[in-house]
Amino acid sequence: MRPNTFKRKLAAGETTVGAWLSIPSGYAAEIVASQGVDAAVVDLQHGMIGLDTALAMLQAVSATNATPLARSGGIDDAQIMRLLDSGAYGVVCPMISTPQDAAEFVAACRYPPVGRRSYGPARGLLYGGPDYVSRANGEIMAVAMIETRAGVDNVQQIAAVEGVDALFIGPNDLALDLGSEPVPESRDPVVVDAIRRIREAGAEAGIPVGIFASTPEAAAARAREGFLWVVPDNDAGLLAKATARGVAAVREA
Repeated sequence: MRPNTFKRKLAAGETTVGAWLSIPSGYAAEIVASQGVDAAVVDLQHGMIGLDTALAMLQAVSATNATPLARSGGIDDAQIMRLLDSGAYGVVCPMISTPQDAAEFVAACRYPPVGRRSYGPARGLLYGGPDYVSRANGEIMAVAMIETRAGVDNVQQIAAVEGVDALFIGPNDLALDLGSEPVPESRDPVVVDAIRRIREAGAEAGIPVGIFASTPEAAAARAREGFLWVVPDNDAGLLAKATARGVAAVREA
């Protein structure tokens, strides 16, 4: 099976840069994934993306050196299995708040006897290789998003669930659930402390922790804090900011 290079980099303690894809376009996905990122996540939770478009985007990412991942809308067995069958090498699942949530999510990502993923690898077999089914459980990533107060309170137990390969922080939803403003780089002490607790829980469990940032500078700061997977905004945000800078430069001239 084609190795999951992103998973290997994280396991080796390397700091990685991820892309977050919300624009429903295979062409846009290929452009972003070609810029040297380690992984690219096709977002089916908040992005304007359906399963047909997600397939084209995963194919586009697969033409680059980035590892193709996808974010599901939740613990939805059917959607998770279709994303994996489409060639995603990992699923990021939002709103994991309890160890039971984590165990259910992991089971949806794994073939029996350790999980309940149904057989039908389709494009996963084409991209992964002829031994995909026998090796998928070891290569496919199950990434649990921690973005609620309950998730923070249970983060050590979540991190200890067998098969959870990484934690990922959704800072906006986390801030909202903690009663604060949805700001990725919030300075609210409650939010700052929650993010620290999640990062430390991952370190204690020996699994990497990722986080979304609103700017490349903020992502670099997160990397210095010890996050092994940083995302410097999503494709739409980066496009908007780059366009705004271009317009401003012309106006000023």
